[in-house]
Amino acid sequence: MNKVILIAIISYLIGNFSSAYILGKVCKSKDIRKYGSGNAGATNALRVFGVKIGLISFILDILKGIIAVNIGNYFMGYNGALIAGVFVVIGHDWPVFLKFKGGKGIATSLGVMLYLHLPTAIICIAIGFTIIAITRYVSLGSIVATCLVPILGSVLKKPFDLNFFICTIILASMAIFRHRSNIKRLKNGEESKLGQEVN
Repeated sequence: MNKVILIAIISYLIGNFSSAYILGKVCKSKDIRKYGSGNAGATNALRVFGVKIGLISFILDILKGIIAVNIGNYFMGYNGALIAGVFVVIGHDWPVFLKFKGGKGIATSLGVMLYLHLPTAIICIAIGFTIIAITRYVSLGSIVATCLVPILGSVLKKPFDLNFFICTIILASMAIFRHRSNIKRLKNGEESKLGQEVN
């Protein structure tokens, strides 16, 4: 139990490292939460600060997911990695150091999945980017790709791993919850496309 708590705390704190917020402050002297969608994530960094900062933020968010699950694996093996994967995304989405106003967890979840099951991650990345390329809705590609992770993971990962499935369901649920305003705008035809100003 002590190891579980340790992994959860360390992973949560790693998730608190908000690359979009830090890069905005350091490079632009701006708090990203006051611009665009108000979201402290890579997509908003792309919209507000441009491609370079957006891409760096995206990569750093992926890396913190990978780092956290590596630490979880070190302390407790595979189940430790699963625990770390959930808590690093919680830390990204609800960071205590930013008054619980974080990102939406897609890039960090991607980093987690790249470590936990590479084939599932690659397929979902391909599907997500294809949807974004066709529709220019980043939110739609992110939501669909994340929701497919538990399904594809269950099919591709043999034998069936209940703990892995639960982990991916939690990650997908958090992603949907964080995108609830995007889902509403998509339904109403009001969601901003990539390259447009945020509504």
